[in-house]
Amino acid sequence: MTKETDAILSLIGKDESQIAAAWLQESGASSTEAGRRTMQGEINDLLSALVTGLKAGGDATSFQSPAWAPLREALTALSRSRVAQGQSAGDTSGFVLAVKRALFSAMQRQVGADSKDQFDAIWAISSVVDRMAQWTVTTYQQSREEVIKRQQAELLELSTPVIKLWEGVLAVPMIGTLDSARTQLVMEALLQRIVETGSQLAIIDITGVPTVDTLVAQHLLKTVSAIRLMGADCIISGIRPQIAQTIVHLGIDLQGIATKASLADALLLALQQGGYKITRDADAV
Repeated sequence: MTKETDAILSLIGKDESQIAAAWLQESGASSTEAGRRTMQGEINDLLSALVTGLKAGGDATSFQSPAWAPLREALTALSRSRVAQGQSAGDTSGFVLAVKRALFSAMQRQVGADSKDQFDAIWAISSVVDRMAQWTVTTYQQSREEVIKRQQAELLELSTPVIKLWEGVLAVPMIGTLDSARTQLVMEALLQRIVETGSQLAIIDITGVPTVDTLVAQHLLKTVSAIRLMGADCIISGIRPQIAQTIVHLGIDLQGIATKASLADALLLALQQGGYKITRDADAV
């Protein structure tokens, strides 16, 4: 443990409550009592983790070392909390940097310190706090990215629902671009539903797919193959004139796969294959 580390520990140990109070004031305390309690708890956690790291021999030049693990965890928790609250990275790092003023004020109250030792301790404090802020910004951005990825996954699941149209008939209305990740998700969801319901026929509706190229066609063929391996059959609906021309132009072979222009046509074919007969009631209005 260095002389600077001893000085910082002594500083915090003698004046921790005032440092925490000054930090809270400097960071712009919340106007609500609940908000103040939350910020006070965050400050207490960070100060405790800072002391733990210093006692373990941590210094600013090795913030990735095991000594600083508790402080990194506390800062990561702070970043995730602020992301959930909708606060910016600047506000979050500003909250962490506000401890500088609190620590410097506490140092000024120290009596009898040698000027060089005091300068070295100030520099050490400043360096540690800077690393804290940098770590906070990094973990804040990572937390934001995790939220975005989770939301994207949730949207992806919502955009590929598996619907039961009739007894033994499932449908997947596709909307948007069809890529490898989405095809895999559709395939897994559809195959699982086939197992759960014992359905013998699945309709893949691509009315909402803007374009069909070779890659999209390959994804569709893989999905159809997987469905057939499960003992079910498949109909592709939503083949518009433009898509039909594109498929012919690209030389994509859909031979052996039933295709229909609309989901209604596909459902009619599915019912016919299931042995159902649809008739119009002559007495119906």
